[in-house]
Formats: sequence, structure tokens, C-alpha cells
Amino acid sequence: MSRYRVIVNKSTVPVGTSDTVRIRVKQILAKRGQSIPFDVVSNPEFLKEGAAVGDFLKPDRIIIGTDSAKAQARMRELYEPFNRNHERTMFMDLRSAELTKYAANAMLATKISFMNEIANIAEQVGADVEMVRKGIGSDPRIGWHFIYPGAGYGGSCFPKDVQALARTATRYGHEPLLLNAVEAVNERQKGHLYELILRHYGDAGALRGKTIALWGLAFKPDTDDMREASSRRLLAQLWEAGARVRAYDPEAAEEARRIFGERDDLVLCDSANEALEGADALVVVTEWKQFRSADLAQVRARLADAALFDGRNIYSPGDAEEAGLAYYGIGRGRSVRVH
Repeated sequence: MSRYRVIVNKSTVPVGTSDTVRIRVKQILAKRGQSIPFDVVSNPEFLKEGAAVGDFLKPDRIIIGTDSAKAQARMRELYEPFNRNHERTMFMDLRSAELTKYAANAMLATKISFMNEIANIAEQVGADVEMVRKGIGSDPRIGWHFIYPGAGYGGSCFPKDVQALARTATRYGHEPLLLNAVEAVNERQKGHLYELILRHYGDAGALRGKTIALWGLAFKPDTDDMREASSRRLLAQLWEAGARVRAYDPEAAEEARRIFGERDDLVLCDSANEALEGADALVVVTEWKQFRSADLAQVRARLADAALFDGRNIYSPGDAEEAGLAYYGIGRGRSVRVH
């Protein structure tokens, strides 16, 4: 008798993919004249970039989609070492498992876009979104995760998965109003840092010949990934306006060289301080920990125009004002201008 096989699909795939795989495998086996018992299992991964090993070794949940008791037993045996302290495995049907992965990322993306929408409202009404964030985050029904406003989400998962889930819904005749709004808000938010820069300088023409220091290129800390990163939108806007950029990222410099090549209006620096040399203003795009401890008085002393654009709200407006900087954050009420 042929040995039983389990085909495990760990990828993020459209709902119905596992069924398609099962049909295709059966067709191939039939063409070959073979009879091999098998089951297809959906086992989506939930690994964060920069923390994938830890997430794998200590998963908060293990999602397994299967309609086979035999496959369920085999997967339970496989994951037994990860369930020693408490049961983390959740069994469900194939399509529910496939949808769970998309739904999880779409929910997180929704929280980010929601907070960015609130941040934009805060700017208009003169509120501070950081105070709002603390006010709503203390509600246990909402919690603290993924309610930090910023320059928009990027990376390989959230943009792709929100769009893919929206396409799936459309294909089945459902108009995904919320998912489309989540993506629309995020796309708009990626241009907000440039809007703040224009608010300070008056118009794009005033940027010609300026040198902007950019701290952070990756879409998030602890990775060199620049896929869908907010920095890419900002760089394109600054270059179009005729500005030069001196950029520093602890990990993403080589990726930036691969993407942009050599160009006269981009200098990739070896340190945050080096990026400030000859710069007129500073823009913080990625919230690397080392940026949080910056001496704002020294930053002020090195910037010709004494302007700080904080795309991740890692600095206090009061501290920036005390250092003599014109401070622009995300949703921090009216921007602090120093006269």
C-alpha cells in the first residue's frame, strides 16, 4: 500500500486554493496511474519580520485547516512540542483557515488606517492623537496593539493581503467597502509627510536645492525590507521637487542601493549624525530605537532650517520646541513653530 501523505500549505493564499491543489494532485496522480492516499492541510504562518524565529518557536496560536481526522492527528503530532505549556492548536475547515490569515492581517491594517484617519482629524481640530491613543488604548476592548499613527503601513503582507482579500470578496459578488477604505487611507497617508514638509516650506518650489536628512528607509524596524515602504513615496516626492536626500537606515542601505542605484540626489550615510551633515531639515520615517535617544539640541544645531518632521511620533513636541526646532508630527494638533 502506498504511504499516506499530507500536503501542508503554509502560504498566504486565496480562499479555495487548498481545494484547487487537492483536485490538481488527484488529476496528476490519475494521469500517472498512481493511487497515493493524501490530504491537503492549510497551516498559515503568523511570523513577523524581524521576529520570525521567536514567533515560530513560541506561537500564540496554530491554525490548521483540514476535513480529515487522519491529517488532524498527523498535524497534532507534528506540533506537539509547541504545545507543552498549553494547547495552542485550533482546527477548522480548509477555507476558514485560509480566510483566517487574510482576516488577521486585514484587521491589523484596519487598526493602523483607523488611527491614521483619527490622526488627520486631530491635526484639523487641534487635538493630540498621542493623547487620544492613550485614552482609547486603555480600554481593554481596544488594547494597545497597532494603534500607533504614522506614515502608513508597508511591507510584504498588509498591502498585499488587504488587496487580495478585497479581490476575493469582489470575485464572489461582495463589495468590500471597508477593505477598500483601509487601502485608500493608507495610500493617502504615505503622502502625508510630504504634505507636512510643504506646510512648513510653503510650496514645492521652495524645496529645490534643499537637502533633507532622512532617518529610516525600511517599512519597519528590525528589517531591511523596503517593499511598499513609506520612504519610497517620500523619496520620489522630494526628488521630483528638486531636493537632495541624505539617508540613513541601520539595515536597509544595501536594499536602497539595489532599488535606486547610484544617483546624485541620494547619499546613503553610515550613521544618523552623518545624514545631518549639510542638511536643512530632518524627516524620521522608521522608528528605529536608536533614533529615540537623539539629542534634539544637537539636531537643531546641525539643521539649517531647524525643522523636524516626525513620521512616527517618537519625540515630544515640547522637547522639540525647547530645542528650538519647528516640529511636525502625525496628528499632533497644530505643528509647533519656533519664531
